Amino acid sequence: MKNDMLEIKVALQISKPIDVVFEAIVNPEKMSNYFISKSSGLMEEGKVLIWNFPEFDMDYSVRVGKIEVNKYISYYWNSEVKELFVEISLESQANGSTLVSIRETGMSNDKEGLKWLSGNSFGWSNFLACLKAYLEYNINLRKGAFDFMRAENQCS
Repeated sequence: MKNDMLEIKVALQISKPIDVVFEAIVNPEKMSNYFISKSSGLMEEGKVLIWNFPEFDMDYSVRVGKIEVNKYISYYWNSEVKELFVEISLESQANGSTLVSIRETGMSNDKEGLKWLSGNSFGWSNFLACLKAYLEYNINLRKGAFDFMRAENQCS
């Protein structure tokens, strides 16, 4: 039987130890330096969190799934049409860096799903680039990068 579900897979190596990378993903004080503007709490198994993004004037509900310290993070979040599943895997490399792999699933192979695939593939690649810039160089690449989206949304 053919699988009609779309899947996003992205990965990037970050020149920091796995515990530093893990903490930057689960701790909202760290995440606010490269991804979200705020969160209602730490990512912990079973918690439901509310995330805000600097360029969007809305709340995103995040239901944390499984957490394996320094290895794996999963959660569910809602798109405009359905709940999506995100998995983040961390793998130590021989040189002390960390490979971060992200997989997101949950959309059908149709017009709506293809729009999601395009947008979220860009989004996850951007997440990884911003995480790398923050951890390796203490730079917030996201700051001001999407102001144009806020302006577009206000004009609509």
